[in-house]
Amino acid sequence: MSYQHRIVITGGAGFIGSHVVRLFVNKYPHYKIINLDALTYAGNLENLKDVEQAPNYQFAHINLLDADAVQQLLVAEDVTGVIHLAAESHVDRSILSPLDFVYTNVIGTVNLLEAAKKRWAGQYEGKRFYHVSTDEVYGALGDTGLFTETTRYDPHSPYSASKAASDHFVRAYGDTYGMPTVVSNCSNNYGPYHFPEKLIPLFINNIIHGKPLPVYGDGLYTRDWLYVKDHASAIDLVFHKGRQHDTYNIGGFNEWKNIDLVKLLCQQMDEKLGRAPGTSEQLITYVKDRPGHDRRYAIDASKINQELGWSPSVTFEQGLSETIDWYLTNTSWLESVTSGAYMAYYETQYKNR
Repeated sequence: MSYQHRIVITGGAGFIGSHVVRLFVNKYPHYKIINLDALTYAGNLENLKDVEQAPNYQFAHINLLDADAVQQLLVAEDVTGVIHLAAESHVDRSILSPLDFVYTNVIGTVNLLEAAKKRWAGQYEGKRFYHVSTDEVYGALGDTGLFTETTRYDPHSPYSASKAASDHFVRAYGDTYGMPTVVSNCSNNYGPYHFPEKLIPLFINNIIHGKPLPVYGDGLYTRDWLYVKDHASAIDLVFHKGRQHDTYNIGGFNEWKNIDLVKLLCQQMDEKLGRAPGTSEQLITYVKDRPGHDRRYAIDASKINQELGWSPSVTFEQGLSETIDWYLTNTSWLESVTSGAYMAYYETQYKNR
């Protein structure tokens, strides 16, 4: 079949990536969507069971550190677009093992850039390299102000430093080689299929099982939260309509202090589980703060709103309620992920094909 575009989505078995893959596979049947994923701990092909048989979907089990395999894929599939989401992304893990973040987020990104540069060989018409990044590259804010696309980079963790470096490499390839790049920096995402090491799915799981809810420090750290499906729709717009060599900040206009978010989550969980009000709040446990913890992040998403017409589709209360409902309905997925059993899915579904 002749496809209008042949797009590699890296990290497509991960949390955000799986939502982007699903959106593109379903919305663009005239595109071939190639999910490139190394299937590390956060990559789960069960996230895409509903589209894995689609004729325009393909899975490629490749690690971005394997430069030859990446190059061969882009050549063999005549790739016209890249949406790069694959990354080590958990701050706590980066503090324990920073080199893993350097290898995946920096070296892996450069390997992908090199493969695209060689494949396209200066023939950039109809091509696009889209790099998806984080608001954490900007550092921390005080009580006021917002991150804009021109905010100076000031990363404070090994994770955010590695993402900042990858952002710089993408822009450098655009400036040096003329590669048609675009970058977006997004706030905290939440929603279905989120690996339960992050705050919201971790706390949902802990509340279900009556385990403590560990809140860092005084609980007053502030984040801007965005429903993952809204992020996927923004990625769709930026890929198709974003200006070349430009940057777009994507946020939910939705700031929450951690402790307030946790209390809302506890309230909704008690209602949905039929527990007495206040039951889950008793599980809140304040724990020692992590090193280099940024006090506040907040995104100014007015540029993508004004230029591309994007805005969040749900309130945080709505999105959180839908997220909780998904986890309560998909307890088998949650049990599979927390037990590690999901790692066997690739072995049974793909490896011996």
